[in-house]
Amino acid sequence: MPALPTKHYATELQRQLRSLLGHEQIVTQGYGCHLLIKRLDDEEPIVVARLTELGRNRYSAAFRSHNGRWEPLPGTGSLEEMAEVVVTLLQPYLQPDNY
Repeated sequence: MPALPTKHYATELQRQLRSLLGHEQIVTQGYGCHLLIKRLDDEEPIVVARLTELGRNRYSAAFRSHNGRWEPLPGTGSLEEMAEVVVTLLQPYLQPDNY
C-alpha cells in the first residue's frame, strides 16, 4: 500500500476517533497494511488497537492484550464503521490516564 493513502487513512481515523471519544489523547500511525491506534499518556504513546486493511475501504480490528498479542475484534467494515466498533468495545482503554 502506498505511503500517501496510508497517511491519509491514518489521519482520517484519528479525526474520527477523537470525535467519537471527545478528547485529543489519541494518535494513529500507518504501519504497512495496518493503522495503529495509540493512547497518549504522560510517558510514551501506548498501542491499544489496530485496523488491518482487507481490501478497498474494508478493515478488521484487533486489540493489543496485556501480553502483547493481537486479539481480533468482531466484524469487518469501512474505516468509519470500524472506528465506531473500536470505540464501543475499547472505550475504557482509549481514555487517557488523567481523564
